[in-house]
Amino acid sequence: MSLDQPIEKRGRRSSRIAPDHEDSFFTPSPMHSDKNMKVQESDKRIDSQHNKDESDIYIPPWTEPYIIGVAGNSGSGKTSISQKVIQELNQPWTVLLSFDNFYKPLTPEESVKAFKNEFDFDTPTSLDLDLLVDTVKNLKKGNKTEIPVYSFAKHARTDKKTTIYGANVIIIEGIYALYDQRLLDLMDIKVYVDTDLDICLSRRLTRDILFRGRDLSGAMKQWETFVKPNAVRHVNPTMNNADLIIPRGLDNLTAINLMIKHIQKQLSIKSTLHLKRLKQLGIRKEFKIEDFAKNVTVLPNNNHTKGIHSILFNENTERSDFIFYFDRISILIIENAIDQLTNYEPITIKTGTNYEFKGIKPKEEVIAVNIIRSGDCFMNSIKKTFPEITIGKLLIQSDSLTGEPQLHTESLPKRIDLIPNKKFFLFDAQIISGAAAIMAIQVLIDHKTNPCDIVLCSYLCTEIGLRRILNVFPKVNIVIGKLSSIDEESNSTNNNEKKWYNEEGFKDTDWHFRTRFIDSLYFGTE
Repeated sequence: MSLDQPIEKRGRRSSRIAPDHEDSFFTPSPMHSDKNMKVQESDKRIDSQHNKDESDIYIPPWTEPYIIGVAGNSGSGKTSISQKVIQELNQPWTVLLSFDNFYKPLTPEESVKAFKNEFDFDTPTSLDLDLLVDTVKNLKKGNKTEIPVYSFAKHARTDKKTTIYGANVIIIEGIYALYDQRLLDLMDIKVYVDTDLDICLSRRLTRDILFRGRDLSGAMKQWETFVKPNAVRHVNPTMNNADLIIPRGLDNLTAINLMIKHIQKQLSIKSTLHLKRLKQLGIRKEFKIEDFAKNVTVLPNNNHTKGIHSILFNENTERSDFIFYFDRISILIIENAIDQLTNYEPITIKTGTNYEFKGIKPKEEVIAVNIIRSGDCFMNSIKKTFPEITIGKLLIQSDSLTGEPQLHTESLPKRIDLIPNKKFFLFDAQIISGAAAIMAIQVLIDHKTNPCDIVLCSYLCTEIGLRRILNVFPKVNIVIGKLSSIDEESNSTNNNEKKWYNEEGFKDTDWHFRTRFIDSLYFGTE
């Protein structure tokens, strides 16, 4: 069977775009050509922030989130417009930070006033702006951040907290969103919603009575005593800080649509810049796997592994056989990953016949992390090897048009940063461009994991994908079942000798290495 020819039986469009050559990261789309994107200004801005060679740095998109500030009087329609933006952007990694969750805790005396509607919640001093600024800065650094939850019925923060990580778009919404200069300096676009105060009053009464447990007289007392005076004194002047003013709030569809189109354009430029950086990763004129012998392991090319490869690559293999033999080679990969555990301590155990056996046990806790859904193919083998192992999940998918990897879901064990001795086994059945693996490794590093404590396990891996990973994270350990080469010239050493790990001469552009097929066959979803 020729691997250069596409196999219709397994024909499935890859959700992650594979490289056709070392200089190409993804298959370009006419709608998303680099030539049509103006990213020069962004390039200059980023280059000035980093002294290290750009080819050695991976900058995840959540460390450069697009930050939108939405301000306006109480009841002006800020929240509705923010939700409209979230709906139109249609990105699950968009975060709404509401000022409502950042009120300062009240003293007992202030709490009594609050229940009598005599406490001023509409002055800037009632808000914990320092906490909000620190929260936005932490999100901008890519750190996992906890957001307080405020109860208007109790006039106090609750014990619950909302955890946020990996935000690409942050919307800061509140009456004083454009008040603090520290927040203004962090924003990419500043929006002010300008609505008549009489309309604001009617909306506020509806909200407070129906959703916040207030009575009519108390709500009117607050409006006349605190809300309206503060709106004139503090909120309205922040209109001068806005880049865009939207009169009539949610009724002004023209202004809202123009704003959304502008945001979408900026996100498109940001996406293109992310892809451009990914493309530059792993560009080495010479690459020898022997240089990474300490942390890269490729399964030996013996009769055992050759036989398994032959079965898994055969288009006529039954699904039950495919699952069985993939589980077999998965166990071999996991066994090689276990060899990366070097921290052991002696232990003495008693057998059933009271015989004492002196052995060893690992000091490190092993945590498995699967990149959904390709990494889930390893689950059977993982549970057979570690029956009680802790398992985390990462959902990383590529944009269907641009090929940009995007973090959709992160579900890691809680407080993993507090585990003293740990080893992460990161699983992905196929590494094509290397982008998803790089993003997954970055997520673990953001959770206070040492790169030396990460073991990336994969069955099929392209050379360009391996180059990119090692160029960014040279200390990460990698175990591979089968590794291809970039081109025909790289399949030989001194133009005569075949590479020991690729005697067959597989190329990155061969169907089995550029197409994500293992999870489809394993789970029967092709």
